[in-house]
Amino acid sequence: MNPYLQEYTADEAVQKYVSETAGSGIAYLLHHVYGRVYEEQIDKLIARSGDQIAFRILEYGCGGGMNLIWIAKRLLDRRLKLDFACGTDFSQKMVEAAKKEASSFLPNTMSDKVSFHTVSNENLSRDLPRELGQALAELQNSFHLILGVNTFRYCFRLGKQAESAGDIFSLLQPGGYSVMIDMNRSFPFFRSKLRDRLTKPKDQRSLPSLEQYATVFADAGFEIEMKKNFCWVPHSAGPAMLASLRTLSPLLQSLFSRFAMRSLIIARKPSIQSHSL
Repeated sequence: MNPYLQEYTADEAVQKYVSETAGSGIAYLLHHVYGRVYEEQIDKLIARSGDQIAFRILEYGCGGGMNLIWIAKRLLDRRLKLDFACGTDFSQKMVEAAKKEASSFLPNTMSDKVSFHTVSNENLSRDLPRELGQALAELQNSFHLILGVNTFRYCFRLGKQAESAGDIFSLLQPGGYSVMIDMNRSFPFFRSKLRDRLTKPKDQRSLPSLEQYATVFADAGFEIEMKKNFCWVPHSAGPAMLASLRTLSPLLQSLFSRFAMRSLIIARKPSIQSHSL
């Protein structure tokens, strides 16, 4: 049994991952930090394929679906085509919350294009085909963009990081992008680090380094386009903290980037494969 399931089925955990209760920080990040990262990859894909591209997007470890829903809305705002957007999470309670979030924030015209499913990060290739009612061969090489936010560290903790990165590589189209955002172990002020030190064994609280994140994607066959530490606003920040940190962020990033809150890996699947999948 996954040792983290109980943690992510508690009501207070779900509240951290839906827009009404998540805090001002994540809303700001989606519009001004994470959102810019997503749009940069979308723009690259448009530059390669043209603005008639019908995007296929997967978010693994989606929680309440806020990132995926934001991208779907942004594509709609930009009058870009969305073929299919899929969010997966190992917590059925999170998936139910994501479905409610989508029904609240997406128009009915998108209801058949955005779906959420109970699938764990380390079993994407095994369980996603079953959930979608499609053969694995149909899903391989089919997604333009795959993202994971604050979730890939659990693949490391379960010893499944290579399999998970390999599944992401397999599901992406040649030329497609993976965006991974997760905790930076060098950030000194995570409250959860102290709590976890007191309550969890070492293997359930370890955090990979930026280089470890990058290496596992490179070993899967990706070209690493960017690896950096960034972001100084916590997801849960309230209005006062947000106002202070958004002002200080440029200075903090300039002087202390290796201590920023998040690790970012942008990885591209090569357009021409030298080996079969």
